[in-house]
Amino acid sequence: MTDFSTIRQYNFPTVIRFGAGAIAELPGHLAANGLTRPLLVTDPMVAQLGFFKEIRRALELKGISVEVFSDIHKNPVKSDVLKGGEAFLGAERDSVVGIGGGAAMDVARAVVLRIHHHRDLFDYDDLIGGDQYVTEEVPYFITVPTTAGTGSEVGRSAIISEDDTHRKRILFSPKLLARIVFADPLLTMELPPFVTAATGMDALTHNLEAYLAKMWHPMCEGIALEGAALINGSLAQAVNRPDLDSRSRMLLGSLMGAVAFQKGLGVVHSLAHPLSSLLDTHHGLANAVNLPYGMRFNIAGSEEKFGRIAHVMGVSGGGDAVVERLFEFNREVGLPTQLRDIGVREEHIGTLADLAFADFAHPNNPKPVSREDFEKLYTEAL
Repeated sequence: MTDFSTIRQYNFPTVIRFGAGAIAELPGHLAANGLTRPLLVTDPMVAQLGFFKEIRRALELKGISVEVFSDIHKNPVKSDVLKGGEAFLGAERDSVVGIGGGAAMDVARAVVLRIHHHRDLFDYDDLIGGDQYVTEEVPYFITVPTTAGTGSEVGRSAIISEDDTHRKRILFSPKLLARIVFADPLLTMELPPFVTAATGMDALTHNLEAYLAKMWHPMCEGIALEGAALINGSLAQAVNRPDLDSRSRMLLGSLMGAVAFQKGLGVVHSLAHPLSSLLDTHHGLANAVNLPYGMRFNIAGSEEKFGRIAHVMGVSGGGDAVVERLFEFNREVGLPTQLRDIGVREEHIGTLADLAFADFAHPNNPKPVSREDFEKLYTEAL
């Protein structure tokens, strides 16, 4: 059995300090780099937890001045980023530490971009070539994940929605990669079962969709398969009987999914994103419910890949067996398998299908997805 009490270093794609107790290295790292005035960006829930208060206390004991910004939505919007930028400048900060799940990481990364880039925030949208405007240096950026889900701690992009339309925009640049990640599985031990389950299914979705995405990228595919295997073998334990081993494997699987999905995502994320923007559904939950249906849609033409997925998920029978395993997985971790159970009604389907077809993820799906396909998938999942 792997000893997760030992802290290890992975330099992929950035420096990752991984292991139980890794967070204790944060104060010394800041001090060694001459950084004494960090802005800690987190969400309102994490800001109240004991481990966050302990992180703050440890920094202050090291003589580090701490400012906390936690005024963010669970699906982040532009105004969150603008307020975060004002907090950084108003308190004369010298670095940003993102602590939390995907929402905190997205806002932290977007704040990092905002400090020295003064165009309208969405001028930097990668989908319209906005990365060309990311030309200035950015503040020193550190990430500390507290969920095993999005893997945003190792990402180079932030997904931020428009305040009024809730349309999702992507801010991207290699400059937005964290300088170092402190990935401490002990910080995930306080996660409640629902959050563990939903974020874990998000991580599984990342790995599966990255593996199937149409771009040829064997390195990402290998990472995705191993990430899926780790999650398959540890998520139920992490939800129902959490221990250090299961939490550590989930955190690794989440990191791996985020590395792998630089290859692309697919139909499941395009099904999920509109649920968050229209109904404010938790992103991981939206992925979890849609995952079996989206995977079933993708079987035809990808039979060989589904055979490999079946192998790492411990089932036999190819794509159909994988789909059944995903339905079973949701039930094992206490998540629903139908959209009606998360507030979707028949009258939502047309709008959801429009939004899904306009989404940025499905062009990388292994097979084309039409608006009619999205409508059928939502109806099937209802």
